[in-house]
Amino acid sequence: MSPLRFAYAGTPEFASQALQALISAGFTPSLVLTQPDRPAGRGMREQASAVKQLALQHGIAVLQPHGLRLNGKFAEQAQSAQAAMQALNLDVLVVAAYGLILPTWVLELPRFGCLNIHASLLPRWRGAAPIHRAVEQGDSETGISIMQMDEGLDTGAIISMDALAIEAGETTGQLHDRLAVLGGHSIVQAMQRLQQSATALPSQPQPQEGVTYAEKISRAESRLDWTRDARSLAQQVQAFNPFPAAQAQFVKHGVELATPEQAETIKVWMAQPESVSATEPLQPGLVLSVDRNQGVLVACGGQSALRLLELQRAGGKRLNVQQFLNGFEMQAGDRFI
Repeated sequence: MSPLRFAYAGTPEFASQALQALISAGFTPSLVLTQPDRPAGRGMREQASAVKQLALQHGIAVLQPHGLRLNGKFAEQAQSAQAAMQALNLDVLVVAAYGLILPTWVLELPRFGCLNIHASLLPRWRGAAPIHRAVEQGDSETGISIMQMDEGLDTGAIISMDALAIEAGETTGQLHDRLAVLGGHSIVQAMQRLQQSATALPSQPQPQEGVTYAEKISRAESRLDWTRDARSLAQQVQAFNPFPAAQAQFVKHGVELATPEQAETIKVWMAQPESVSATEPLQPGLVLSVDRNQGVLVACGGQSALRLLELQRAGGKRLNVQQFLNGFEMQAGDRFI
């Protein structure tokens, strides 16, 4: 049984964990493709991706083309990558959150094609942000799909799927970490099967029903709309933790603003929906009660309320509600807009 000749394409921590799982299982790629170094952190210094850092630790060759289209803006880099990959006579290319669209020449180059590690149960949540969107929509489960890549957006045939229950109150960050571990397990199993069979792995076309798209997360989505019901707002808070963080605009009672931008922005990191009984309609965004131990209760649409449990002022630290209220005055009758 000869070892598989393969390359790996991935960029963030999710992809790094899968790469580590492969290496630990005895599958070390001959080449790694990852995104170019980019500014990050408070100092905005150029930093290598998590995948690049791991590859260098293991002495694996790394390529960082800005593009892979042979006739595009970065044609020279693409041609260099093509030559390097052709020289390896690849059996397979494993892909996880790489960040570049793979043109036809890449998909057709390896003998057994390209295997993608996708963090959803396809065809639900094709696209860039499947973990965020599953949490945001309150899905009860998600998982890992190992897919035979084609030219569509996450439309390839399914080789395997492993489901994972989403726990109550789980954030995107927490779910990401569990899915990263599962992704490593799933791709190792697929590679073991591929090495044993020495033929393309059997796969099933994705069903036509149940297709949803996980659009990329934008900061513009982060603001909480208090006219929505508390459960959907709690899911938004969970989905946007750790990025980009849900945001609320706070105004003291009796203060009139010339523009909404004058309100103070507060990030909401943890919150939970509450059922409330009221004889009159609740005004969305109104602070109903403030308790250092229980949290800040805010009225929402649908006669519901959201209890804020972890908050952050601009330029400050993330704090539990008790610590936050020690340094920030808030009382019933204040409001979020």
